[in-house]
Amino acid sequence: MQISGVQENRVIVSFADGIADVRLNRPDKRNALDDALFQSLAAVGEALKTLSGLRAVVLSGEGDSFCAGLDFGSFKGMASRTDTASTSTIGTVTAQGITHLAQQVCWVWQELPVPVIAALHGHALGGGLQIALGADIRIAHPHTQLSVRETFWGLIPDMTGTLLLSHLVRPDVARELVYTARLVQADEAHTLGLVTHLAETPLAMAQALAVEIAGRSPDAVRAAKRLLTRTLKQEAAAQFAAEREEIYRLIGSPNQNEAVRAYFEKRSPVFKD
Repeated sequence: MQISGVQENRVIVSFADGIADVRLNRPDKRNALDDALFQSLAAVGEALKTLSGLRAVVLSGEGDSFCAGLDFGSFKGMASRTDTASTSTIGTVTAQGITHLAQQVCWVWQELPVPVIAALHGHALGGGLQIALGADIRIAHPHTQLSVRETFWGLIPDMTGTLLLSHLVRPDVARELVYTARLVQADEAHTLGLVTHLAETPLAMAQALAVEIAGRSPDAVRAAKRLLTRTLKQEAAAQFAAEREEIYRLIGSPNQNEAVRAYFEKRSPVFKD
């Protein structure tokens, strides 16, 4: 299935029997997010909004991981950024006005009129986890590692994660995950509410669940999604604007640069108050 706006084959999409199969396709980089993948995911989401006969979407990653987060090259580049972050491609607010591109690749799955099921394996870190949080349902292999990883890099979850996370887990759990940036194994993630199901073959289970959903009345399923996302959408614009405001202050700041430099120099960071 060819979709305009997909760059360098970064996302593979197929469509059959009412189900769209969407796969991040940068396996040699654990599907780490670069600009081409950001642009491609957003383009796929927009195209699916108006795809005739769509009943469900299965979202997964090729290779050894679902998505390991932002590409390391982007972190290295942050050290030289200052106020340019607010005018970068990722920082530009999209046409509908409540997200920038990095937020949209997560939020677009909530905007789709049909259920989205994410199949997770390997790693779902940082932006990769936030993309997964944008799905309606998450199925993970038991060995999957997940993390709200942003504070490790001196950042905050700015890809809709602060909103989506707060609707999935208890407030204290959300805060602990964000503040520590620790790695969470899939069984703990399931207990906490980040993951819906554990499965040895998460993609097969996601596909089977999509078939089951596709067999229900599409009118009823779409109405159900509208109702179940109604409160979330009422909060979205203000929260996403707050995320953008915070991240613009952090990118390129002295402590954020120190977090990145310390990682690549293999030492403990030394932060200043």
